[in-house]
Amino acid sequence: MDNTNLLVGLDIGTTSVKAVVADAGKVIGAVAVPNKGMRHGNIVDIDETANAIGYALKEISKKTNANIYRVVTGIPVGMLQLEAASDLINVSDNGQEVGNSDVRRVVRAAIKSAIKSEREPIAFLTSRFLIDGKTEVDDPRKMIAHSLAVQGIVLTAPASPLHNIKKAIERAGYQNNFFIPTPLAIASVALNESERTFGSVILDLGGGVTTATVIHNGQIKYANIDFEGGSDITNDISSVLSTSKKDAEQIKLDYGYADYLLASKKNKFAINSAGSNGQQMVDEVYLSQIINARIMQIVERIEKGLIKHDALKLPGGIIITGGSSLLQGIDDIIAKKLNVKTRVYQPDQIGMRNPVYSAAYGIVNYAYKMSDIDFLAISAIYGKNTLGESNDSTEKSNKNSKRPVISNETKGKEEYNKPELLKRERRAQSNSINNKKNKDKGIKNFFKKFFD
Repeated sequence: MDNTNLLVGLDIGTTSVKAVVADAGKVIGAVAVPNKGMRHGNIVDIDETANAIGYALKEISKKTNANIYRVVTGIPVGMLQLEAASDLINVSDNGQEVGNSDVRRVVRAAIKSAIKSEREPIAFLTSRFLIDGKTEVDDPRKMIAHSLAVQGIVLTAPASPLHNIKKAIERAGYQNNFFIPTPLAIASVALNESERTFGSVILDLGGGVTTATVIHNGQIKYANIDFEGGSDITNDISSVLSTSKKDAEQIKLDYGYADYLLASKKNKFAINSAGSNGQQMVDEVYLSQIINARIMQIVERIEKGLIKHDALKLPGGIIITGGSSLLQGIDDIIAKKLNVKTRVYQPDQIGMRNPVYSAAYGIVNYAYKMSDIDFLAISAIYGKNTLGESNDSTEKSNKNSKRPVISNETKGKEEYNKPELLKRERRAQSNSINNKKNKDKGIKNFFKKFFD
């Protein structure tokens, strides 16, 4: 099967790599394989991570009988920074229809004005376009304009870790189409429209990192990261019971509870314990108390940031996902500890009814639902369309239209006349300048408190 119309979502996690393939938005395959190349959310061995990625994609290719060459990859919230971004361009002195290339140019200009040193853009979330500084629109294409402005949010990631992710994917033998912010991907599947709009907290209990992300009005409003997760619970079990990490992970999955009150002392199991003759018998309560202690430590640290930002008062409550959310009773102990309603989310599609797939499933769902404007913003960042092709083909097709392609000379003139463009926009917006100042002030305050 040719994967031209398929979406392949890749979630590179600390303990495992997950891949999900969807056709026209419908999942047709999912796979998770162990990853030994990362520690607490960061790549520490590119080759090991590349091996895990390659194995995952080969397995999913066999499952779906699809030829996979490119993927869409999630970027965790711990790597993200958000910056307000805006700029404007000249479309034509005489006015003409706005085209795809104009949208890409203004998005590039906005990103360039906001990008910081040692960081790279991964996504641009458009808030609004302005035609001639006065008409606010969602999609300016085919509208007559002299100038075009855009306001939005650019999401960036640190250049070095981003390079490592790209290199691992390349060494696995694949290409990355573009990146998607993982929390927004999860929100697209784990939250309903009301929860995304009125505010909720996504608590992602990963293998090496635990993240709490506040989603409000469909956007990331705050994030709190704790560099402990399911692997630390496994390490605790291994240390206390003097057993191998492999055995510790298995007994955690087979016999462990997040709430030790759900466990029974009568239910015992045998483990291979170092320093003892033969096997040692352990009861569920003792094991679950080990698990509960670590979870409570993580939640207490996460709680401080959530209280500081009034996130526990949001009507949507807390939606728990990630591998460790499989532990029975996890929702009840977090609800009691934080005094907030909770629920556990896992995909309900056949073949991936497991919360470890939440991010990978969210990635393909988010990408599938992206608008034309979203994809133009993506192409402005990555210099390619959704199939990984160069924008040259798009620009060449413009040559056949009545609208001329902008030359280097025109671009130079545009930069030279930018002060005049700014004056024109200010004049057009003079009647609403006070409202704009108040809005800008609110945006600045919002970004100031994004992270702890």
